[in-house]
Amino acid sequence: MKKMTINGIVTQVEDYWSILEACRFYGIDIPSLCYHDGLSPGGICRLCVVEIGKGERAKLVTSCNYPVEDGLVVRTHSERVIRARKMLVELLLARCPSSKTLQDLAAKMGVQRVRFKVKNENCILCGLCVRMCAEQMGARAIGFAGRGINRRVTPPFDIKSEVCRKCGACMYVCPVCQLRCQGPEPPNVVCGACMNVEPVCLQDNEDVMCYLDTCGWCFKVKPVSLKKKSVYGKEKMEGG
Repeated sequence: MKKMTINGIVTQVEDYWSILEACRFYGIDIPSLCYHDGLSPGGICRLCVVEIGKGERAKLVTSCNYPVEDGLVVRTHSERVIRARKMLVELLLARCPSSKTLQDLAAKMGVQRVRFKVKNENCILCGLCVRMCAEQMGARAIGFAGRGINRRVTPPFDIKSEVCRKCGACMYVCPVCQLRCQGPEPPNVVCGACMNVEPVCLQDNEDVMCYLDTCGWCFKVKPVSLKKKSVYGKEKMEGG
């Protein structure tokens, strides 16, 4: 077992865990698109970034493939981390605005606009399908080809693979196969239909002060007095 500090709390974690696994074990929600239980970590989508270290030496790292260390100090929802995640969601939405998964993330993080050129691609190159096909299905029927802006997922030599069993596992893990409710040609880049407020506690603190969903209830629902009617019409104890 190793000891590390997560959001100011000293915790004990297993030696073989990553920071992401340690944080999720303690109930801290960290978004990720390219991570999936049972597959090797990719660190491609970058959404799982956390801040490690203190002061000027603090830096952002991908938590899915960063191993735990004794004495490691981790901040999972600092202002710097939140800004980075929102920027990443904007970039991903610019590439694939039709994805329901991305739209849900945008709503959860309070992303209301995209400042980048929209491409309307059908893949965010997270690599989940490639790793699923290779590691779980044992087929290796698809893989990455090209580099930079020409990078894509394709069968070898762009020819339909004979080892593909059409099992659908690649589509099962794909974060962009499920379309948003407005269909493949939505009127706006950001849906906003399920919009949630961003963490209001960042206005006064450098870190998010809780990690519960739905975020913002501490702001939208004012504390009620003892036995005063709540917004649901039921008696609610003070502080409940």
